[in-house]
Amino acid sequence: MLNRIKEKSLAASIVLVLSSLLFGNLTASASTENSNKNTISVYLAGDSTVSSYDQPLAPRMGWGQVLDRYFDDKIVVKNEASSGRSSKSFIDEGRLDAILDEIEKGDYLFIQFGHNDQKIEDPSRYTEPYSTYKSYLKQYIDGARAKNALPVLVTPVERRRFTAEGLARDSHGEYPAAMKELAKEENVPVIDLTAKSKSLFQELGPEATKEVFLWLEPGEHMNYPEGVQDNTHFQEAGAEKIAVLVAEGLKELKLVPLRNHLYK
Repeated sequence: MLNRIKEKSLAASIVLVLSSLLFGNLTASASTENSNKNTISVYLAGDSTVSSYDQPLAPRMGWGQVLDRYFDDKIVVKNEASSGRSSKSFIDEGRLDAILDEIEKGDYLFIQFGHNDQKIEDPSRYTEPYSTYKSYLKQYIDGARAKNALPVLVTPVERRRFTAEGLARDSHGEYPAAMKELAKEENVPVIDLTAKSKSLFQELGPEATKEVFLWLEPGEHMNYPEGVQDNTHFQEAGAEKIAVLVAEGLKELKLVPLRNHLYK
């Protein structure tokens, strides 16, 4: 009799342990799922004007490095942009696939390329605006939509270029127009960051835009002891100004629910 009691007690204990493990795991899984549903991820695919930089390159910053400052805590910005990439090389290196492995329903994919697509001397990066550029961009759109995520095209931010008379110049040729044409064909929202940034730079003028871009005097920063005059990349103040333009574009597009999480 005593042995039977011990056997029943042992069996009951095993059941309790297994139940605890099973339902505990289910609870944890449900908790994780609910947590994921409470946030929206914004993935960024782009080049050096978007990407994040470590301390050795400070104060150089891409606008994607500071974009999260303009959203509440329900938005998680995942900056996958990488220096030197074009719409083609980003895909060829498997970077788009890595994003598509993670992106979930209701997330966003922002796509900004153009700077390196122009490099005709480099076949690993060059694309032609109205053919290969559009066809590569379409792969980002199709990939996001296949995961029930939302693609957003962003025309390339302007470089710091002025005429002798101080007028801001175009620096991206036909690429912005080609992207906007694709956006219309595919019914994809597009932020015209090219036009917005050109307007900003015209307003600031040749001298004040040096505070936007990575212009430093010799000895001004330890990472650039000889100084630097970079008309493509931004320092922190400039990255913030461009991120504000991106946020402004989101408000204009009325992308819900994303725009609801922008700080007023």
